[in-house]
Amino acid sequence: MKVFDKGYQKYADARAQKSPIAKDCVKAFLFGGSICTAAQLLKSVYKNFMNDEAAGTLVSVTLIFITALLTGLGVFDKIAKHAGAGTLVPITGFANAVSSAAIDNRGEGFILGVGAKIFTVAGPVILYGTAAGAVYGVIYWAIKSITGA
Repeated sequence: MKVFDKGYQKYADARAQKSPIAKDCVKAFLFGGSICTAAQLLKSVYKNFMNDEAAGTLVSVTLIFITALLTGLGVFDKIAKHAGAGTLVPITGFANAVSSAAIDNRGEGFILGVGAKIFTVAGPVILYGTAAGAVYGVIYWAIKSITGA
């Protein structure tokens, strides 16, 4: 069995397309940086009309809306094909994951399709993010209690 595994691995490696890692990293950096720069520009504009906290919240809502819209129109996937990990800037990647699941399952109806499947990708992120936050909060509280700081 091991001989087959090694033979197949050699076969697969010989035919696998090599990934241009340096080029992909530069593209991800530029696209991700562009998303963050656009968000910062939005925040600067919004701060002219409201306080800093409200402006930050509105930037998040705007990025989620734009990502969901572009995902629905099929544009976000075309951008992500070239940008790679650059589109995974947390809020845009999360919005795309939720929107994609909703779009993919809309044919099954709003309850059993969209409602049941919308958080299939995002659910684990919410679960483990919340759990990690709770664990880190307890650790932080324990350290503060022990050191008295």
